[in-house]
Parts: sequence; C-alpha cells; structure tokens
Amino acid sequence: MPRVLLAMLAAASALVPARRLPVMAKPRARSSAVAAPQMGYALAAPAKFALKWALPSIATVVAGRWLKKRLDRPSRPYDRAANSVGREYDAWTKEGILEHYWGEHIHLGYYTDAELDRGYLRKDFIEAKYNFTQRMMDWGGVTTAKTETGGADVKILDVGCGIGGTSRYMATTLPESSVTGITLSGEQRDRATKLAAERDIPNAKFQVMDALNMDFEDNSFDVVWGCESGEHMPDKKKYVTEMARVLKPGGKMVIATWCQRDNATRSFNAEEEQALDFLYSEWTHPYFISIPDYAKSLKKDAAMVDVETDDWNKNTIASWRHSIWVGVFDPWPVIRAGPRMWYKCLRDGICLERMHRAFKRGLMEYGMIKGTKPLAAAA
Repeated sequence: MPRVLLAMLAAASALVPARRLPVMAKPRARSSAVAAPQMGYALAAPAKFALKWALPSIATVVAGRWLKKRLDRPSRPYDRAANSVGREYDAWTKEGILEHYWGEHIHLGYYTDAELDRGYLRKDFIEAKYNFTQRMMDWGGVTTAKTETGGADVKILDVGCGIGGTSRYMATTLPESSVTGITLSGEQRDRATKLAAERDIPNAKFQVMDALNMDFEDNSFDVVWGCESGEHMPDKKKYVTEMARVLKPGGKMVIATWCQRDNATRSFNAEEEQALDFLYSEWTHPYFISIPDYAKSLKKDAAMVDVETDDWNKNTIASWRHSIWVGVFDPWPVIRAGPRMWYKCLRDGICLERMHRAFKRGLMEYGMIKGTKPLAAAA
C-alpha cells in the first residue's frame, strides 16, 4: 500500500509546477556573451522520490494482473478425440512429481474425526491414502476372499487404476484375488506393471483400455471398483452401465468420485458455474454430476439393487491443502525440475486450493456410491 500511495503522489507532483528557482548571480562567462538565466519548471524532489518507488510497484501490479488473468484461464480442457486424459497422465507419470508427492495412490486420503481434531498436518499424507483405500474396501464390502458370487478366486476390476497403487493394495490384502487395472495412459500402465513386479505381486495386472468400451466379456468380475475415475468420463451413464455389464450377478460395484452439488433444488448461479467450469477444464474433466445422479443411474440405467450413497467430504477435504503443504515442506524436486515445472506446479497448487474452497462451501461433494448386480441378471 505505501508504494501505491507513492505512485499517486508522484502522479500528482508531476502535474504541479515546481517552485520557480531563484536566479543566482552567475560568474562572468569566458566569452563576452552573458549566460541566459535558467527558466522553466523543475521536477519536485518528492515526485522524484515517489517515482523511484512507484515504478516498480506499477510494474508489479501490471504483471500481477496479467498473471492472474492467465491463471484464471483453464489450461487443460477435456478433449476425448485427443485423449487428453491419457496425455496428461502420461506427462504426470513421466515427470515423477505427482508420484513423489502423492505416492502410488493418486486419490484423496482419509482423516478420522480424531485426526482432524489434532490437525491434519500431524498425519502422514501417504498413509492417509492407504487408509482411504481400506475404508473404501470396508464400506463396499470388499473385505473377504469369497463374494456372493460363490467363488474363492475373486476377480476385481479397477477402472481408472492410475499407477496401480489401489490395485496392488487389494491384491496384497486379498491374496486369493486377481486384480485387473485399466487406464487410458500407457505410461501409467508401464509404471504400475513395474511396481507390481518389484513388489512381487503377481496377482495384479494392468492394461490400457477405454472404460466406456471395455474388451471384457459380460459377467467377468466379482467386484468392479472405480476410485476417482468417474470425473474424467464424458458419458457418466455409459461409465456406470459398462461397469455393470462386466460385473457378475451378485457382484459389487463400488465408486468414489468427486461430485458437484445437486442443483435440483438450488440452481447454480453465474459465479458457481464459472468456478465449476474452471475445475472441469483445468484438470481435463468433461463435467461432474451429483451423488443423487449417480444413485439414479445405478438403479435405473444399470438395474443395480441395494444402492447406497454417502458423502465423505468431511473426512477427505483436508487432502487438498495437505497436498499443497507437502510441496511447501519439500520444494526441491520442483525447484530442480526447472521453470516449466514451476509454472505447472503453480497452476496445480491454485487448482488444489480452488478444489478445497469448492468442497468447503458445498459446491462440490465427495460421492461414495455402491450397489449389487441382482442374481436375476444371470438369466
């Protein structure tokens, strides 16, 4: 603020004529000509001082406004034809920054009420993600080696598996199972496969495949799992029905996904629509839907039974700012990566904060949806 005031002072001072300087006696010139007195206006000393401090401030303001305008414009909109989702995850995987900070589980973490009371920064960020996976398994009933389909060799499909952290966790927790993870990113598939081999987890396999057009036969899996993959799906109905198609009768579908508020009772205003549009387009999301929309799709479009939902916003929202702080505490991987990565991480940090604010004010919700494929579907 002082520099802004100085800038105003400089502008005002420059417009006011300086006090006319008194004409002092001049020494006789070497030539016969007499030097003419110096007439006119001189820049006031306060103006010189003010301009010295004001110009950097003005440049800072202009640069700041330019940068804000640029950062407010989403940079990675969804483009199915260009496989924007696969392309971005290819880049994130090759860069290694996302894995360094988020670990093998590219999804939010879970914080108990007691942990939130103590302060989320006291909890290990990576541990929170493992806790989330276990909580999701418990909530979805994916906790035993034998499911309602009757088999001991449980087949699990992880739709949108990332670099396979959740797939490997389930494969280790349920050693009798076979887990298949699918992704649009070839880099993620390769990294997931490498990590499974390094940890000697032979019952976890990974493929590149479109979740909206899967190659699997009908009734192939006992559990179909989607953890933060629905956000990237351009057709939410197809996402649900395709998962239901490959699910065995009696099998379980479990989904965790970012959802927007149900606008059936309260429509979005212009500011909310603008905020959502940024969240769509900055991280290559086509759009979000509400938790009730997912529940309706499971019941109506996929003919699932025992459909239940929940909102885990309270116990996951800390992840957004926690992920920013882990970067603040350990900035060197980004610093060493160079200016391009600085800018990319700056954008991601801003989006993380915007996500936090959207969830905090109820514009976004953390949707948990589950259902069972009826046994009658076997016919």
